[in-house]
Amino acid sequence: MAPESQVPGSSLIPSCPMPEDAEAFSRQACSLLDGQPKDDATVARAFHGMDEIFDRIAAAFYSLASMLVGEGEESVRVVETAVATAEVSPDSGPLEARQSGRRALVRAALDAIVRRDPGSLAAPLSIVTDSTCIDDDDLAAAGLSAEELERMIAGPDRDRVRAWLEKLPTAVRTVFVLRAVAGFSAIETTALLKAHGGPSATTWTPEAVREVFRQGLCSLASQLFHAAPAP
Repeated sequence: MAPESQVPGSSLIPSCPMPEDAEAFSRQACSLLDGQPKDDATVARAFHGMDEIFDRIAAAFYSLASMLVGEGEESVRVVETAVATAEVSPDSGPLEARQSGRRALVRAALDAIVRRDPGSLAAPLSIVTDSTCIDDDDLAAAGLSAEELERMIAGPDRDRVRAWLEKLPTAVRTVFVLRAVAGFSAIETTALLKAHGGPSATTWTPEAVREVFRQGLCSLASQLFHAAPAP
């Protein structure tokens, strides 16, 4: 469901690497993970000609981080932490490596959110399943495809999308980004929140994640309705 590129509003964020670029990068990176020490020249040869791919990967990481914690130095630190802590083995394929990177980035972002605002990722005290305007917890229920969301956050509307995200409650914004943008399931999102959302987040459940995601989808659907040109 998740798009493969993210753009945080007005940032200078290009598209993510194309799949074939990501696969080439992953092959080169994993070729170095054989347990043997590597000198700078060996690493430089392995990644020769891949500067643009590095830039695009870093940009995509920063984009996701800034959707969660906001623009600026804090997002840069989140990306640096993710790069340093991502778990990538020599046997990892490009999709597995990319998901591992996203997971490391989300862990760092959640930790940053909790440091800045303890309790902001608290689990809902109760779940009222009929309180939202959308029955299903997917983008289609909001009248939007993954490709359309990708165009919204990477195209001319990205400033408006960024402004909308910033107005959401922290927990709603976080769940929306993890589900719709980073592509994590309700179960994966629950585990990340419980592990990195602070003491008040330990009671998150998949059902609560789905309900909060629906709240975000309702807000998005409302934004799309009001932004639609009059007939």
